[in-house]
Amino acid sequence: MGDPYILMLIALAGLAILDLVVGVSNDAVNFLNSAIGSKAIPIKTIMIIASVGVFFGAATSSGMMEVARKGIFNPNMFMFEEIMYIFMAVMITDILLLDIFNSLGMPTSTTVSIVFELLGAAVAIALLKITATDASINEIWKYINNEQATKIILGIVLSVIVAFTVGAIVQYFSRLIYSFNFESRPIYISALFGGFAITAITYFIIIKGLKGTDFYENINGVIEANTSYIIAGSFVLWSALSYSLIRFFKINILTAIIAIGTFSLAMAFAGNDLVNFIGVPIAALNSYNAWEVSGVAANEFSMGILAKKVPSNTLLLFLAGGIMVITLWTSKKARAVIETGINLSRQGDGHEKFQPNNASRVVVRIAMLTNLGLNKLIPVKTQDYINSKFEKPVIKLPKDKTYELPAFDLVRASVNLIMASILISIATSMKLPLSTTYVTFMVAMGTSLADRAWGRESAVYRVAGVINVIGGWFLTAIIAFAASGIIAFLIYWHTAMIPILLLVVIAMLVRTTLQYSKKSKEEKKQQYVERAELISINEVIEESSGHIANVADRVNKLYSSVVNDLATHDLNKLRKTEKHVAKLNSEIESLKSGVFYFIKSLDDTSVQASKFYILILGYLQDIAQSISYISKSTYNHVNNNHKNLKKPQLKDLKHIDNKLSDLLQVISDAFESKHFDNLDQILIGKKELLKEVSESIERQVERIRTYETSPKNTTLYFSILLETQDLVSGLINLLENYNEFYISTKMTI
Repeated sequence: MGDPYILMLIALAGLAILDLVVGVSNDAVNFLNSAIGSKAIPIKTIMIIASVGVFFGAATSSGMMEVARKGIFNPNMFMFEEIMYIFMAVMITDILLLDIFNSLGMPTSTTVSIVFELLGAAVAIALLKITATDASINEIWKYINNEQATKIILGIVLSVIVAFTVGAIVQYFSRLIYSFNFESRPIYISALFGGFAITAITYFIIIKGLKGTDFYENINGVIEANTSYIIAGSFVLWSALSYSLIRFFKINILTAIIAIGTFSLAMAFAGNDLVNFIGVPIAALNSYNAWEVSGVAANEFSMGILAKKVPSNTLLLFLAGGIMVITLWTSKKARAVIETGINLSRQGDGHEKFQPNNASRVVVRIAMLTNLGLNKLIPVKTQDYINSKFEKPVIKLPKDKTYELPAFDLVRASVNLIMASILISIATSMKLPLSTTYVTFMVAMGTSLADRAWGRESAVYRVAGVINVIGGWFLTAIIAFAASGIIAFLIYWHTAMIPILLLVVIAMLVRTTLQYSKKSKEEKKQQYVERAELISINEVIEESSGHIANVADRVNKLYSSVVNDLATHDLNKLRKTEKHVAKLNSEIESLKSGVFYFIKSLDDTSVQASKFYILILGYLQDIAQSISYISKSTYNHVNNNHKNLKKPQLKDLKHIDNKLSDLLQVISDAFESKHFDNLDQILIGKKELLKEVSESIERQVERIRTYETSPKNTTLYFSILLETQDLVSGLINLLENYNEFYISTKMTI
């Protein structure tokens, strides 16, 4: 009788391991962003500190799965069988949802996802029970704790607003006190800052990191009765210690703050968010143990026992901590999520991950108008004083070392950690639902805004990124609720859906992993010119030749695909070709947007190469736009169900395709092998191709005068031929310029 549920427990255990992996991959952003972004500490040291914090947090976690057992739903209203269905639905949904966000490199809240998954599954099962008994729909409130759900939703909104606002205000005044030349500030300022910061962080470790553990229960009364004295004493102690470390040991207190803050947030994450990953499986195990000894049928045993306190399993906590640490070191998706947070808060411009949208444009315009209004109210001298504090020092580094510059400085990294610690501590002491992800991310965004990291060049992109991330958070709640409810319904309908859904989970994980791996490899091949190493003339030739070989090879395949798929009227293949063409155009546009950084990285002897490189990118863009127009016209023609081209037209196009393919293949091989001595021979072959295109146009004119009856076919045919002509012209211009530059370079070397 118990066999099906044992299999469910085994499945839940496997899902818990997967959930730990995908969960840590997403939540690592919470405690690693500040340390990695500031480059205050070597990356390996940061990982060691975070690993110790994660393991210690997991080991000291209470293991109390409050959210999984009660709070969102009333367990006494569900039978054991129904509870197991709810838990299976929650875990399946959670893994799929978090893995999707990880693959996109978007931080989201594991707390919110697990809460709304529990809510969605419980609502679905409750509705099925109500429907089966013909009861009123209002009975749903007996099953669901709507007050707790409302508190969580309000907590989401408030945490976003408060974290962003407070982070911005504190960073603004911190910068006024410290400026960007914080090394030159008096020792007592750094000592007081260190005392305040470390006091906040250590108090956070006690309140947030240890709350809920058996150890905390022993000291709870002492802490709550003497909170003010503990904080004041800690401030004096840490301030004095900070002064000594700075004065006598020459230690940078900001670096110490970042190290301590990283440890505390990592510990709190593991101690608090561990429930999101293993809470449901542990609650399922507790449920099974209670039902097994009861002797009651699974569909008749009430789960009111889940409302009681259940002790933690130390072995499971240690095992979970170990998996989290391993994931922290090995997850490539975690690095992608971290990169998103750092890029949105970095000081200065560069390649932007997010594209601007109407909302971001409106927000930036409103901010600019507000700033103009404030400038009219604030005296000029005051403005000059404030601006002097935000004036960034010029850091003179060799060009090949500029990649070592941090995304932001130690002051901002410290404020990020301090404010995240304080806000989470306050919310915990007030027993308010809060997401660690929301607080840490929005504090980082607030501090970057106040620190003037979002300038005119980057603001619209950064705001778009923040809007996308916040939108993703609320989308998390909606998707989690709906998906979990649907999966719970399917499992309730028939338990055979469980193995099917588990196979879907495995397939989705394998698919997203392969897609992510493929995407990562493509990004390595796609050389964004946002680079810092020194570039010589030979390197300009090498880099541009790589781009040309790549584009020639891809255009060759795309053109042949369009001609062949047009002949068969294959709409699906033409749609795929459209996507590949759009991707090619996007990559070339990215290269063009990085021209500024490319020119900045040229050494003094190769500045003349900048004009050459700009021209090459321009010709590549012309070529890509030509194949884009050909692909789009063809796709629209077939999609609109117009007649296929006549056999003579297709024969002409295929003949042109073969000759163009030969030309592009020769170009690709020449630039791939870096053998440019035969460029003249390639240029001679272009006359034959252009003549072929011209003759095809003349033959079509003759057909129109005799028997051609389709204006749509004629329009498409001429469009393809004329764009092919432009494509070949672009190739000729590219080769002529490359040949001229290559010859002049050989003469000067």
